[in-house]
Amino acid sequence: MSSFEIQDDFLLNGQPFKILSGAIHYFRIHPDDWYHSLYNLKALGFNTVETYIPWNFHEEKKGQFTFEGRADITTFLEIAQNLGLYAIVRPSPYICAEWEFGGLPAWLLNEPRIRIRSSDSIFLSYVASYYDVLLKKLRPYQLSQGGNILMFQIENEYGSYGEDKEYLNSLYNLMLKRGIDGPFFTSDGAWLAALRAGTLPDEDILITGNFGSKGKENFLSMKNFFEKQHKKWPLMCMEFWDGWFNRWHEPIIRRDPKETANEIKEIIKLGSLNLYMFHGGTNFGFMNGCSVREGRDFPQITSYDYDAPLDEQGNPTKKYEAIKEMIHDLYPEIQQMTPLVKSAIELTDIPLTNKVSLFSTIDTIVTPIYSKYPLTMEQLHQATGYLFYRTLHKPAAETETYRIIDASDRVHFYADGQLICTQSQNCGEVGEEIQVTSTVDLNKIDLLVENMGRVNYGAKLTADSQRKGIRTGVMCDIHFITEWMHYPLTFETSEGIDFSGSWIKNQPSFYQYQFRLEEVKDTFLDVSHFGKGVVFVNQKNIGRFWEVGPTLSLYIPHGLLNKGENELIIFETEGIYQPTISLRKQPVFKKNLLNEEEKK
Repeated sequence: MSSFEIQDDFLLNGQPFKILSGAIHYFRIHPDDWYHSLYNLKALGFNTVETYIPWNFHEEKKGQFTFEGRADITTFLEIAQNLGLYAIVRPSPYICAEWEFGGLPAWLLNEPRIRIRSSDSIFLSYVASYYDVLLKKLRPYQLSQGGNILMFQIENEYGSYGEDKEYLNSLYNLMLKRGIDGPFFTSDGAWLAALRAGTLPDEDILITGNFGSKGKENFLSMKNFFEKQHKKWPLMCMEFWDGWFNRWHEPIIRRDPKETANEIKEIIKLGSLNLYMFHGGTNFGFMNGCSVREGRDFPQITSYDYDAPLDEQGNPTKKYEAIKEMIHDLYPEIQQMTPLVKSAIELTDIPLTNKVSLFSTIDTIVTPIYSKYPLTMEQLHQATGYLFYRTLHKPAAETETYRIIDASDRVHFYADGQLICTQSQNCGEVGEEIQVTSTVDLNKIDLLVENMGRVNYGAKLTADSQRKGIRTGVMCDIHFITEWMHYPLTFETSEGIDFSGSWIKNQPSFYQYQFRLEEVKDTFLDVSHFGKGVVFVNQKNIGRFWEVGPTLSLYIPHGLLNKGENELIIFETEGIYQPTISLRKQPVFKKNLLNEEEKK
C-alpha cells in the first residue's frame, strides 16, 4: 500500500515527491471527455489531478443526493488512477471556483438566521449531513486504502472571508470522524492577513498558497509565516492562476504562454504546484458564478475556458506546448507523450422548425403556485433559472405607475402581453417607475425574473444578499399588489414545451431547430444573431448566451449529440432570433472584445 507524508518535504513511499498537478473539474466536463483531459495532463508529464467538489451539484435539493453522470466523482478518480495520476480533492462546503454561490446549495437560504461558512450550528449540521454521504464515497479512494487521493482540503481561501477557527476545526473533525485520514491542507492568499485568518497550523494542517505570479516573493511570505508557527513544511502553490475567468460585456482575458511557462518554472524550482486551471471546461446550465466590483454584480459567462493549457473543448493550446517544453528542459527524465486532439464539425443554415411564445406554453411547462405576495426562488424550492410572476390588477386611472421593489437580477415587465421595460438590479434600474397606460378594466401584469448567478466570492457571499426573484413586492401607486401566481422555470430540460401555441413578436419565446448528423463530434453553436437566453441540446441545458459578449457561441460536447436526429431549442428573452442557425468548428467571439491578434 502506498503512503504519502508531509514533513520537510512531500514523501511518497518515503521518497521526496514533487507534486506537479493540474485542475480539472469533473463537473464542468462531459464524462465522455474525462479520459481525454486526464490523459493530456499525464502526457504533459504531470503526476496529479486536482478537483473541487461542489456541494450544490451533489445536493441541489435538500436531502436528495446525485452522484451520476457529470456528478460521478468516483469514476473520475478511477480514470485518473488508471492513467497513473494521483489526486488532490477539495470537498470543502465552499469552493469559490466562479461557480454558482461558490458551491453552496441555494436551499440554505431558506434558513432565516443561518450564517454560512461559520461555526453556526445550523450551517454545520447541514455540512455534517452532506459529509455523511460524500465522504463515505471518497473514503475508499484514499491512498491508504489503495486509492489515489494524496490530500484533502479543509476550507477554501477562508482567510479572504473569515477568521472563525472553531469553524475550521469543526470541518477538520467532521472529516476525521467520517474516516478521512488526510493529510489535510488549507489554501489561501500568500499574504500575512489571509494566512493568519484562514489556517490551522496548530492542528498540523499544511498551509498552501494561491497566486499567479511572483513565485519567489509569495513563497518567501509563506516560509516566513511557517517559521513563526515553528513549522518546516514543503512549499506549494495550490492555485497557480495560468489564465483567468471572463464576465459578460468584458474583453476576453489572455496570458502570454511563454511568460506563463517561465513563472511556472520559477515556482517548481522552489516547490510544488497545481495549475488552476489545466482544463477549465464549461458552466453548463445555470452554474456560472458572479463577481462583485464596487458593490455591483458582474456575472460570469458560460465558457470557463480560462485561457488554460487545454481550451474549453479540451485540446492543447500554445500554452500547453510552452509548459511541456519547459518541463522537458527542466526534467528531461519525466516521460511525456503526444496529447490527444479532438476534431469538431460544422453544419450551417439549419432551418427553424417551430417557434412559440413563453406565454402560450407556460402552463404546459410548469404548474403555477399561488401566494398572496410574491415569493422568492428559494421559498419556491427553486435554485436557479427564471421565475415568472403573474397577477391581474384593476386600474384606478388611465395611466398608472408601477415599481418593482428589490428584485434580483434582471426583470422583464409586461402588461397585457406587451413588453413595457427591462430592468437590471446591477444597473440600478430595479425600483424605477414604470408607466402603464390601460384601455381595459383588468390589467394582466407579468414579470420574468432571471437569476443570473449568485455571488461566489467576497463580502456579498451571505444568506441575506443572495436570495433571487422578487424579495419584497410590486407596487402600484403607493400600495403593494397582492394575488400572485408563480411559475418556476428551472429549465433543467426542455420538456413540456408545446409548439402548437402562438408566437407573438417581442415576447420571450422558444425556437426549435432539428438536424441530422452522420458522425458525432464536438461543435460550437453560433448564437451571434440572437439576443439573450439559454440553449437546450437534445433536452439538456448547455448554458446561457448574451449578445453583449465576449462569447457569441456555446460549446456542445459530442456526448450530448446523437448520430442521426438532433434537436436544438433556444429560449430567447429579448425578441431577437434568426430563421436559421449554424454549428461552427471554433468558438465565436464579439470582435470588439478581442485583442488585435485575435481579431485577425
